[in-house]
Amino acid sequence: MTPEEVGARLVEVLDGTGTATATVSGGGPEHARATVEVPPALWHDTLRSARDALGCDYFDWLSAVDELEQGFTVVAHLWSVAGRFGVLVRARVPREAPAVASIVDIFPGAAWHERETHEMFGVTFPGHPGELLPLLLPPEFEGHPLRKEFVLASRVAKDWPGAKEPGESEHTTTRRQKMRPPGVPDPTEWGPAARRDQEPSRGQEPSRGPESRRGQDEEER
Repeated sequence: MTPEEVGARLVEVLDGTGTATATVSGGGPEHARATVEVPPALWHDTLRSARDALGCDYFDWLSAVDELEQGFTVVAHLWSVAGRFGVLVRARVPREAPAVASIVDIFPGAAWHERETHEMFGVTFPGHPGELLPLLLPPEFEGHPLRKEFVLASRVAKDWPGAKEPGESEHTTTRRQKMRPPGVPDPTEWGPAARRDQEPSRGQEPSRGPESRRGQDEEER
């Protein structure tokens, strides 16, 4: 089946409600994939239909994409071992309380993927067996590090690789304007550099204004 046929067939299986749309990803004839967009309410049914009606019996991966004010796009990729074709299923969920139904009852291998997506993006999966416990981060870690508003402190303290052109180094005499990773505030406004600017140097007294210096001179006299 061609990617166009795969997408059309899956949309047809979903009763033609008009809420599912099919497109084809890039990548040329060898790597193009049918991509089916569905509302969150159809997420579970779509994945089950892809397995039962299309023969996509191999679960490949599941993750999410942060779309900022548009919310999050949850994406799953399935593969048909016999037919040698794949399909991408995508659902857009709101930024506030993002959630789609768990598909672990369809593909047990999705359990770890759902835990990682919850951990990194904060997307929940109602029906997931057990709890969405941390998979990669320590239990005391706060926040979701793959959300675009999450600030990586290490990037503030140390230059990221994109801050320099190939061949540039700390000893280069001519440097272009220093770049910051997307989403990272100016180091002078946040982080160690900001604290250093606000604190007096060791061995130095805080600077005094004219009034305080005049009072000190009168005391000495």
